[in-house]
Amino acid sequence: MSFTPGFTGSALDRVETERLAPDIVPRLLGDGDALFLDMPDYLPATNGAGLLWTPPPADIPEDQFVLLGRIAGRPRFTRLEPGRQGARRSPEIFALIDSLSAADAATYGMARSLLDWHARHGFCAFCGQPSALIRAGWARQCPACGTEHYPRTDPVVIMLAEYGSGASAQVLIGRQPQFPAGRYSALAGFLEVGESIEGAVGRELFEEAGVRAGRIRYVASQPWPFPSQLMIACIAEVADQTITLDRNELEDAKWASRADVAAALEHVEGAAFLPPPPYAIANTLLRAWLEGA
Repeated sequence: MSFTPGFTGSALDRVETERLAPDIVPRLLGDGDALFLDMPDYLPATNGAGLLWTPPPADIPEDQFVLLGRIAGRPRFTRLEPGRQGARRSPEIFALIDSLSAADAATYGMARSLLDWHARHGFCAFCGQPSALIRAGWARQCPACGTEHYPRTDPVVIMLAEYGSGASAQVLIGRQPQFPAGRYSALAGFLEVGESIEGAVGRELFEEAGVRAGRIRYVASQPWPFPSQLMIACIAEVADQTITLDRNELEDAKWASRADVAAALEHVEGAAFLPPPPYAIANTLLRAWLEGA
């Protein structure tokens, strides 16, 4: 059984060792082989067939280039614009993601998360002074106190509660008010400080829907670049179908059979719900459950 969640599968070699060289950015920019991805307002340049890579513009200052890595041996850069604000979601970005290949979407997601982290962390968390890019854009250092800062990823559990087994098994799905009409998805929530994955799965299921988790099994993970989470997909067995809804978190929740999930994923007319988009790991999780995960 093999599933490929959205935003995974980039062809990028992250060249961690090369990043350590202080002269790596000017050296790679000057070797004539480098390519550049423009991302104004966090929207990547495209050419109808995928991401649009062009020669690095000569008018961009050297200290604004971020080395993403190498694809097919060629260095790939993007730009950190001064004064850039943190990224926001927009309908156009999700429409664009739908048009990208899995590898391009993964490359874009990584670049977006990295640029967004820089935009939100321009000051040293230790002394409050402005920090500067180091390691070709994969870290920041405070000139005042020397503290180094590295991009962070927030872990999030996303899970299906499963009642029963075999052909008669059902899973719990829920919806939030901002979802498109008819859409349901897996339940999810951030891990808290000092909490295990299993502990977070059990806590979130009980807080949002009032169900108690038993045995929990891991399915897959996904980097989610809005702004930078690691989605950890699990299935939790439960012994009771009684739902006690937290209306601060969910608008509705219900149980779905294998037939319900299959019809939704195939977009059958009259299906019990609209599924999550293909690039969301909730979609992967539902497909994996159908296949026996």
